[in-house]
Amino acid sequence: MANWEGASESDLKTAGAELLPTGRCGLRLKGWHIESTKRHILGSLARQEFEEKLGTSHLPERVFGDSSLFILHLETDIKLHFNAFDALKGWIQEALPPVEVPAAAKWKFRSKPSQQCILDYDYTFTTPYCGSETLEPETNRTIPKDDCCGLHWEECDE
Repeated sequence: MANWEGASESDLKTAGAELLPTGRCGLRLKGWHIESTKRHILGSLARQEFEEKLGTSHLPERVFGDSSLFILHLETDIKLHFNAFDALKGWIQEALPPVEVPAAAKWKFRSKPSQQCILDYDYTFTTPYCGSETLEPETNRTIPKDDCCGLHWEECDE
């Protein structure tokens, strides 16, 4: 059943969906190809590569750098892809100041300066990232972007 952990195979067939071949996690449904990859947390070498490419030594404690989700519209070849590296790239570009929460301010007031850990980056890793857009097979070129996604959701009957 291709590692599908959701609906049963008969429910998927009733909905008009077909699972991807064994070894792949996802399905095809009404002109869409949806697939995910689940990988391990980055090892130290891969993590160091992320840090070098992003120009920072501040990454989340655990980064699932090789896990991803992609959604491909088969008729238009538009692919929306979600991955950790691009999300972290958005965090770097956003360059938000450190987050101050009220409880931290109270703690800072009560603690000694030597006990305080001052972070000079946004440790919440807030990002404007809303997916990476590309045109798939033949053209393989990136769709021009403004501040965020060029795609927008529209209501439909399906």
